[in-house]
Amino acid sequence: MATVVTFGELMLRLKSPGFQRFIQSASLESTFGGGEANVAVSLSQFGHETRFVSAFPANPIGDWAIAELRKYGVDCQYVLRQGDRLGIYFLEGGASQRASNVVYDRAGSSIAATQPGQANWSAGFADAHWFHVTGITPALSASAAAATKQALETAKARGLTTSMDLNFRRNYGIQPRPIRS
Repeated sequence: MATVVTFGELMLRLKSPGFQRFIQSASLESTFGGGEANVAVSLSQFGHETRFVSAFPANPIGDWAIAELRKYGVDCQYVLRQGDRLGIYFLEGGASQRASNVVYDRAGSSIAATQPGQANWSAGFADAHWFHVTGITPALSASAAAATKQALETAKARGLTTSMDLNFRRNYGIQPRPIRS
């Protein structure tokens, strides 16, 4: 099976129970989520060796995030331990005609401060066949964009197949441009 490396942000996911709205809920359920981590976990469950490269704070929340990924067989040895926080997203599950609602709180997250040269891509890509990233990672900050570019250049130089999920979501604050004929 192929070895796949992913690079991106893992966020703490806080969800109101069932289909309750935030204002109705006295508690929130906690898990983790993020496109690149989801790919690593899914591929690991299909028997692929996976590595997740990211940045988590060196605190109990970061430890918890690593433990969750390792529980699903994801190699986290290249996760940088820096910064003060993981990004958070709040999810209000949709019901019937009401769509789900997501609120992001990711400013100042550990991965947004990642600089080019911090990740050991030579070691992280050892024996790898595939590299996956989303369009959100380079959009987090100028330094995250530069780190993503470095990762893609290194993957290309090593002959890895690369993939990118543009992962468009309207509530990220990006508005599509109209197509003009």
